[in-house]
Formats: sequence, C-alpha cells, structure tokens
Amino acid sequence: MIRDITLGKYYNADSPVHRLDPRTKLIITFAYLISLFIYKSPAVYICAFIFLLSATLVSKVPFKYILKGLKPVWFILIFTSLMNLFFTGGEPVFSWWRINISREGIERTGLMLSRFMLMIFGSNLMTLTTTPTRLTSALESLMKPLKVIHFPVHEIAMMMSIALRFIPILVDETNKIMKAQLSRGADFESGNIFRKVKSLVPVLVPLFISAFRRAGDLAMAMEARCYHGGEGRTQMNPLRYARRDGAAFAVFIFYIITIVFWGSLIPRITG
Repeated sequence: MIRDITLGKYYNADSPVHRLDPRTKLIITFAYLISLFIYKSPAVYICAFIFLLSATLVSKVPFKYILKGLKPVWFILIFTSLMNLFFTGGEPVFSWWRINISREGIERTGLMLSRFMLMIFGSNLMTLTTTPTRLTSALESLMKPLKVIHFPVHEIAMMMSIALRFIPILVDETNKIMKAQLSRGADFESGNIFRKVKSLVPVLVPLFISAFRRAGDLAMAMEARCYHGGEGRTQMNPLRYARRDGAAFAVFIFYIITIVFWGSLIPRITG
C-alpha cells in the first residue's frame, strides 16, 4: 500500500496539461475542488467526472496510475461509507435486526464517495503533471499580494514544496526499511489491526531517524549555498501565461456553466 501513494510524484510526459502554466493548474484545481461542494446532484458529479476524465486523457497519465491514489485511503472511504449508510435516518429500504438502511443513507453514501474520489483524482492529476519546483513558483506568485502585510510568501511556498517533494522520498525509504525488516523475519500482515499497528514500530523509528537526517542535510546544503529567503531572488525560468492557458480557462468556465445549469435545472424539474 505504501508504494501506491502517488501524491507528490511527477509523471514525466509531453502533453498539453504538462505544458500549462502551474498557476493555471493550481487555480483550476482549487476551483474544481470547490465546485464539488456547490451542488449535491448526481448530474453535477457526472459532469465533474467527465471533465476530470477528459483532462486525464489529454495529460497522457495512465488512469490506473491515478487510481493508485485511492489505495492508501480505502479504510477511510469504507468507514465513512458505513457510517453514512447505517446511521442516516429516512425512508427504510432494508431492515434486519438493528441494521437499518434508508434511501437517504444510500444517496448520501453515493454522493460522499463520488465527491471524495473526485477530490483525490483531481489533486493527484495536478501533482502528477507539475514538478515541485514549478509548483513552488506558482504558489509564490499567487500569494505575492500577501507581501503587503509582510506575510513570508517565499518561505511558506518553499516549505510546502519541500514537504511535497519529500513524500515520494519517504515512501521509498519506508519500502526499503520494510523489506529489510521482512528479510529479518518481521511480519506485517498476520494478526488483527492492533497487532499490525504494533508491528510497524520497527519501521517508524528508523524512518523518523532517516527523515531528520535528510532534513539536516538539506538545511546544511541550503546554508552552504547562502540561502537567505526570497528577498532579492530571481528565477531562471519566470512564469508566463500563454494562449493554451487561456484555452484551459475557457474550457473550465464552460464546465462551471454546465454544472451551474444542471445543478439549478434539476431541482426545478423534480420540484
């Protein structure tokens, strides 16, 4: 499951999505995530899925690679689904002993799962098509107005970029430690959930030591290169909007108009 974490990993490909300005991808991604909370309608989620599927096909990122992002959170998905399914009141559809499933519970579970999965897919697609360096530049550029109130824009963007870049590194380090422990007779699969959690202690201790060592090495490397924050720093490849970014915004605006249309039309029809 650790190997299936795709957040922070970059999938190298030559596609229109990869060539977009990272600020465009950030703005569209955040607006896309917000759009999932505007309406609670199956038609809206279908439109959101079609938009995301189209973007995935254009990006040339394998869809199965994006699906891997669900594996680390499958337990949360199942748990929240069961909570919504069994503890939502309403018109009963199935009843046995103390278990009651209502029509409202089924609808809420379906909408919750759809929203959660679309959020994960959309976030993964942005990180898979954007390098951490360009993501840092985009965050710093978008937060630049906050410098008026003396907000440390560059430092915050750098911290977020380093954290995002360290995710795949720590995942690889965890895999190496687990393989080393397995070769010494460790068992991470058998037993109940409490025993499995306890068996991860020999993995977490060397993982934290490795993480702190890497953080120290990174701090020394930054000091050796006279890093002193974002004041007076320039960029080798400054960000510039192009026509393809305007086309991407136009497509996204069409998507927003579509979900607003369906989200407003369906309640009128059913009402």
